[in-house]
Amino acid sequence: MSIWTRITEALSALAKGQGLSAIFENLKRPPEKSVAFTIAIIALGAKMAKADGEVTRDEVVAFRQVFQIPPKDEAAAGKLFNLARQDVAGYDIYAGKIAQMFDDDPVILRDLIEGLFHISMADGHYHPAEDSFIEDVSRIFGLPNQLFTCLRSRYVPGAAPDPYSVLEINHDASIEDIRKAWKRMVREVHPDNLVARGLPAEAIALANTRLITINNAWEEIQHTHEAA
Repeated sequence: MSIWTRITEALSALAKGQGLSAIFENLKRPPEKSVAFTIAIIALGAKMAKADGEVTRDEVVAFRQVFQIPPKDEAAAGKLFNLARQDVAGYDIYAGKIAQMFDDDPVILRDLIEGLFHISMADGHYHPAEDSFIEDVSRIFGLPNQLFTCLRSRYVPGAAPDPYSVLEINHDASIEDIRKAWKRMVREVHPDNLVARGLPAEAIALANTRLITINNAWEEIQHTHEAA
């Protein structure tokens, strides 16, 4: 059964008069948790797409880039996107529910923020309203502001990343400790680990950008130490 089939089943609750936010209540364990991840990022993405005053085709296409939606499942994805966009519930309600659902796994919350950055840049522009939206969602998730700044630097042109922030380590750390941090983060983004954490296969493509940034940060720090 595909993730989109399970999403369609979850959405069937709407026919019983339930709101979109209500379907989260039954999506707390695998494999339902992976369904929740997909619904969460699309629901928040749809809300964010309205933050700059319009929803572009590029932003909708971005969902296909992240989740690799098969043609037969595009109708379900479109229904979910439009439902979330029109729902009266505020994004803070969704963000709060997601934070509770994944309170034992902040890495998944970080992945959700990365997905929002990916969608926000789909039209080639990063609007101040989108920045405020993602920063507030990150705050609701309980993520450190330093992490938000680091993630933004990976996606937004001109926001150059601090290699030490990318590896989440202090500037005065030894080269050996930095190497350990780099290896740990590389292991974290391995596809097998992502699947084990409950992420759907459709979302694993987000790890590619993260891995490139992690490796670039390590190489930059290495070069700095060798030149010293």
